[in-house]
Amino acid sequence: MERVDLAKFDAIVAGIRAYNTRPRLRALEPRLLEYAAKGGRLIVQYNTSEPGLGEGLGPFPFTISRDRVTDETAPVTIAKPDHPLVTRPNKITARDFDGWIQERGIYFAGPVDARYESVLACHDPGESDLAGGLIYARIGRGVFVYTGLVFFRELPAGVPGAYRLFANLVSPEAAGGVEARSSPGTSR
Repeated sequence: MERVDLAKFDAIVAGIRAYNTRPRLRALEPRLLEYAAKGGRLIVQYNTSEPGLGEGLGPFPFTISRDRVTDETAPVTIAKPDHPLVTRPNKITARDFDGWIQERGIYFAGPVDARYESVLACHDPGESDLAGGLIYARIGRGVFVYTGLVFFRELPAGVPGAYRLFANLVSPEAAGGVEARSSPGTSR
């Protein structure tokens, strides 16, 4: 990754616990943030909470908490219904969370810097809403996303709404006003 031209990618997705298990990735975070600032989309899936890890992941500080929503039927509120992550290319509704298995999310972000937008909220029965399952920030001409949603369970299970939402996360259409690349390798 040190020598690859990252500009040819519309999105880069760091898998679950990637920063926990790959120390080299932490060292490359400035390069990944530079890629995002130049117009890319950096999506980081959940990592387990470690002191200081969240503060070093994104363009702005956030903490990776131990917060989770374990009830797979817990209602999900779309906190920002006009947000590009839930409108482009797929219009995401509460029905997109039907059929999720085992849980909604783990290791949510929180607290987060005010420059992040929390797009969804959910909670286990009898608990308060948690808003750190999907956070979004503009960085330069690009986007940084952290998600604690359990795509690693939902995608292999074939949950349609999880596919629709994940497509939005990686789609240049959901950049929220950022110009889409005209072709791979073309800078913006």
